[in-house]
Amino acid sequence: MSSVVLGVTGGIAAYKACEVLRRFTESGHDVTVVPTAAALEFVGAPTWAALSGKPVATDVWTSVAEVPHVRIGQQADLVLVAPATADLLARAAHGLADDLLTNTLLTARCPVVMAPAMHTEMWEHPATQSNVALLRERGVVVLEPAVGRLTGADTGKGRLPEPAEIHAAAVDVLERSAVAPVERDLAGRHVVVSAGGGREYLDPVRFLGNRSSGLQGWALARTAAVRGAEVTLVAANVDLPDPPGVRVVHVGSTVELGDAVRTAAESADAVVMSAAPADFRPLERSESKIKKAEDGSAPTLALAQNPDILAGLTRDRARAGQVIVGFAAETGDADHSVLDLGRAKLARKGCELLVVNDVSGGRVFGETDNEAVVLGSDGSLVEVPRGSKAALAHVIWDCVRDRW
Repeated sequence: MSSVVLGVTGGIAAYKACEVLRRFTESGHDVTVVPTAAALEFVGAPTWAALSGKPVATDVWTSVAEVPHVRIGQQADLVLVAPATADLLARAAHGLADDLLTNTLLTARCPVVMAPAMHTEMWEHPATQSNVALLRERGVVVLEPAVGRLTGADTGKGRLPEPAEIHAAAVDVLERSAVAPVERDLAGRHVVVSAGGGREYLDPVRFLGNRSSGLQGWALARTAAVRGAEVTLVAANVDLPDPPGVRVVHVGSTVELGDAVRTAAESADAVVMSAAPADFRPLERSESKIKKAEDGSAPTLALAQNPDILAGLTRDRARAGQVIVGFAAETGDADHSVLDLGRAKLARKGCELLVVNDVSGGRVFGETDNEAVVLGSDGSLVEVPRGSKAALAHVIWDCVRDRW
């Protein structure tokens, strides 16, 4: 069980931290909430105590004998500040220690994640951008705020990312830090990730599709953003909140998926095709719902083959040195193992890396964990044991980075 410190600052989005806290406690983490005085104006200490199951640390003067301004940070495995206001970012960047939360940040030697929330003008101000850059330079993971409705009628960049994505990003950082330091080693790179599955409509209500949930693509996009990349996520029929700091392009069919990926790939250093395109589409689509026949007969369905997106990307490579990664969901057959089929697909598609999943019995689809073998066109093979999809995503980005 990991020890997590949840810092909450005085922004209107403080109420969303309750959901972040709930997700941590339900996943088995021990959470100490450290709200600022301003945060308590929005959400009271009894709420934090009830949700965390622990007394709430609010100031440096309570339980002085336990030295809370030092001990809380020293004992933490992760410090997450959500929301992080412009004021908190400024105080943290300049090493101020005028309350319990900033003292905790100074004493913490564990990963620190901050989820900013403020008005667009405050986020874009040179002072805030300078503070964020300084914090990132020191190893703090500062998530990009979301774009959307702010306080009142204002809309723009500065909205707190959705609690589910904050929790996922923080857990990713916590898991990654156990393997290697969380670095912005993808900074300056543009990467494209596809996720989800294409839907090919037979009529206005029915479609051909597959079981891809988009969870692996989301993990790839989220981890790349944390590691500093500019990320474009092409999402086919995925119902998940946008990862922080990621440009999301929503599509429906496999043809739309291919068009969007090719457009984004024109400026990309890497393309990871984790989506599951539909191999076939109906030759004709009915404009009205197909009715049952009174005689019980079934309609004949004529199919056309969809374009091979991955093969097209490698054949018409947009940029020299671009690394292209494919995915292969295989079950094996009487004559070939999953790896046999993966190696054949790697050679056929012409990509640099192929992530091979054994999906026998429906494994992987919709699950939070994954295991895979990453095959390289240079003959390399990396086995990734069962673990979180974020852990697999980090291995994939490590392989991509090494090929740059």
